[in-house]
Amino acid sequence: MHTRPSLRRTRGACSRATARLTATVLAAAALLVSACSPGSSTTSAGTADAALAALPRATPSELSSYYTQRLRWRSCGASGFQCATMKAPLDYDKPGAGDVRLAVTRKKATGKGRPIGSLLVNPGGPGGSAVAYLQSYAGVGYPADVRARYDMVAMDPRGVARSEPVECLDGRQMDAYTQTDLTPDDQREQDALVAADKTFDESCGAHSARLLRHVSTVEAARDMDILRAVLGDPKLNYVGASYGTFLGATYAGLFPDRAGRLVLDGAMDPSVDARTLNLDQTTGFETAFQAFAKDCVRRSDCPLGGKGTTPAQAGATLKAFFRKLNAHPVPTGDADGRKLGEALATTGVIAAMYDQAGWEQLREALTSAMKENDGAGLLALSDTYYERDADGHYSNLMMANAAVNCLDLPPAFTGPDQVKQALPAFEKASPVFGDALAWAALSCAYWPVKAAGAAHRIEAKGAAPIVVVGTTRDPATPYHWAQSLSRQLSSARLLTFGGDGHTAYGRGSTCIDTAINTYLLDGTPPAAGKRCS
Repeated sequence: MHTRPSLRRTRGACSRATARLTATVLAAAALLVSACSPGSSTTSAGTADAALAALPRATPSELSSYYTQRLRWRSCGASGFQCATMKAPLDYDKPGAGDVRLAVTRKKATGKGRPIGSLLVNPGGPGGSAVAYLQSYAGVGYPADVRARYDMVAMDPRGVARSEPVECLDGRQMDAYTQTDLTPDDQREQDALVAADKTFDESCGAHSARLLRHVSTVEAARDMDILRAVLGDPKLNYVGASYGTFLGATYAGLFPDRAGRLVLDGAMDPSVDARTLNLDQTTGFETAFQAFAKDCVRRSDCPLGGKGTTPAQAGATLKAFFRKLNAHPVPTGDADGRKLGEALATTGVIAAMYDQAGWEQLREALTSAMKENDGAGLLALSDTYYERDADGHYSNLMMANAAVNCLDLPPAFTGPDQVKQALPAFEKASPVFGDALAWAALSCAYWPVKAAGAAHRIEAKGAAPIVVVGTTRDPATPYHWAQSLSRQLSSARLLTFGGDGHTAYGRGSTCIDTAINTYLLDGTPPAAGKRCS
């Protein structure tokens, strides 16, 4: 469940995280698709017309020791879960140059009889912990029939959480970074924003130099194939959300003959560049805000207006409040003294756009901040988005997000002048969030490692049917991305959810859940063009 507003660092798209709102917010932002050629994990795939090519079917002899390793499972986490550590080459072009150690967890199938095999899950990000997602949600909350027939498995991708995490700023430094003004009004504020991005990027380079060239999506997909083999599965069965769809589609492109039952929920489009991705997502958040605003003004506790107030008027009210916070932050009662300024407030609002289940919480938080001078509610939403705990510690979500995104695609902007030229388009796409999201997209401009990928198509010719799921008013992964990916994949079936929020599986639609469960259990994909509500 994730992306990135105040976006101090827009997230790849988002994920499904832990428990519904606080989980839903893990997903998305700047987005980034990678694009490396199959022969090398760090070679550009060329223009968007180029397609990711499959790797040779035979496993290279220099990788055989990785494919034949045996995992040592031990009990861990909640009851019934096991954990292990898997080795993969740091550099697939130079397998002898060292390893990365990747955290894996599983929960064995609960039903009687022979299981279908393993079902690998990934919640998105990039940077979301798949291990935490499995142990807190998927391993206990996926449909009982699915958990009965599959060994539920997750692996934190390289650079994420328990898998040699990318490290950058400490907690106090992250507090300062997430409060940086993303809507500079003058040269001084612009310089401060650029300095904050440079400090973050340079810190990542200083603390994680060994790993930064080797956290691409292509490398993560190749790690998944090692895991498939080590688990003894002839084909990979997989459910990926948000950025996890790009990871899953990349796997299918590299290993089409090993792609089993793949569900790509909240799909990303690998064929567009970083600036287009950011602009599309900006439009998506505006669509989500308008849906929220329409619902809000019909309720007596809406702080943005009442009956007869249009979404545009509600947006103008919110934008005016953001500007007020820029000059006069409001108290939050935070133990570390943080006040609610424009940056954190914007992040808090965007966090609630991922799931309409968070709309009530957002109304309450906005009411407290706008009418009672209490910013605690919006700060809590922002902290959930950034995965900051009460002790001031941040997970490495934002660090890993930046590392993957900035390696996968060239930056959306190379300097402030390009941002300023693009501002009219972003502000047209979203009068509420456009300026902040445009400036947030500058962050990869100063990354210490040159991007290795480029926009590309993924066709996965020869793969078994792949289910691509799109939600019509998804804020983080706009519906037309799912349409595009389904056209690219040679064997895709597009499953549409007409509704709000990020991703669709497990969010209350019996129609969606039945179609996906049937596919996972029986291998029967939904009918072409199937739509649910």
